[in-house]
Amino acid sequence: MTEAIDRPRRLRVGRTLGDRVFRGSARGFGLIVLLIMGGIGVFLTIEAVPAFRQWGWGFFTTEQWNPESNVLGIAAVLVGTGVVACVAMVIAFPLALGTALYISEYAAPRAKRWLIAMIDLMASVPSVIYGLVGAYLLQPEMVYVSRWLHDMLGWIPIFAVDTDPNAAVFAQSRYTASALIAAIVVAMMVLPYACMVMREVFDQAPQGEREAAYALGSTRWGMIRSVVLPFGRGGIIGGTMLALGRALGETIAVVLIIAPLFEIKVRILENGAITVPSLIATRYGESVGLQLSALLAAGLVLFVVTLITNSIAAVIVTRSRSGANTEI
Repeated sequence: MTEAIDRPRRLRVGRTLGDRVFRGSARGFGLIVLLIMGGIGVFLTIEAVPAFRQWGWGFFTTEQWNPESNVLGIAAVLVGTGVVACVAMVIAFPLALGTALYISEYAAPRAKRWLIAMIDLMASVPSVIYGLVGAYLLQPEMVYVSRWLHDMLGWIPIFAVDTDPNAAVFAQSRYTASALIAAIVVAMMVLPYACMVMREVFDQAPQGEREAAYALGSTRWGMIRSVVLPFGRGGIIGGTMLALGRALGETIAVVLIIAPLFEIKVRILENGAITVPSLIATRYGESVGLQLSALLAAGLVLFVVTLITNSIAAVIVTRSRSGANTEI
C-alpha cells in the first residue's frame, strides 16, 4: 500500500464584495489622476509647440521678455525660480528638521498635539495671506537686515548690491522687492509640508531600537543620532524635495513681493527678480498668439520640473517607511 504523501493544501482566499469594490474604486481613482496629469501635460505640450518652433533652443537661453520686439526667453525666469526656491529651502530645511525632531522626541504629549495642529494650520493658510504679511509686515523690516548683510558680507557675490551701504542717504529702494524677501515668505509656506513628512517618518522609528540605545547608555541626543535620524533619512530627503516642489510653483506670494526684472542674477538682496509662476500670473491676461504660447511653454517647463521633483520625493518617502535605511 502506497503511503499518502503529505502535500500543502492550496488555500483559496475569496474577496468579499466590499474588497472588490474598494479595489476597483482605488484603481479607478488612480487611473483618473494619471489621466488628469497626462491631459495637463498633453495640453501644455500642444500649446507650447508654436513657441518652440518660433524660438527653438533660444527660448531657454534668452533673458529678455519683450513681445514688442518679438524677443521672448525664459533664461532669467528659470534662474530666478531656482534662486528663490533654493534660498527658501536653505531657510526652511533647518527649521523644519528642528521642529519635527522637537515634536517627535522632546515635546510633552499634550504639547505635541497642539504643535501638530498648529503645523497643520500653517499649511492651510492661503498663500495670499503669506504674501500680504511679507509685503506689508516683513519687507519694511527686512530692508535693514538686507543692508546689514550687504555691509558685512557684500564681498560675496550673492550678497552684493549696486549701492554703497555707508552712503549719507540710505537707498532703501535698492533692498526692497528682492529675491530674499520672497524666499523668506516661501520658506514660511513650505516649512509645514517638510515638517509633517519628517515628523511622520521619525515617529515610525522602531521602539525596540530606541530602547536598545538607551540600554547601552546613550543619551536622548545619542539615541536620535544613532536611531531616529538614520531611520528617517529618506523622510528628511523626501520631505525636503516635496517642499522644494511646492516652492518652485508658488505664485501669489511672490507676485505681491518681487519687482519683475528680466535679468540673470544671483544677488538675492537687490531689488528685482522674476519666477515662472509670477511671469505667468502677471502676463497671462494681456497675452495673445505667440506670447501666450510662450507662457504656456514656460508653464510646461515648470510642470515637468515640479512633477519630476515630487515623484522622486514620493518614491524616497515611500521607501523610507520600511526602515531599510536604519543604521545602528
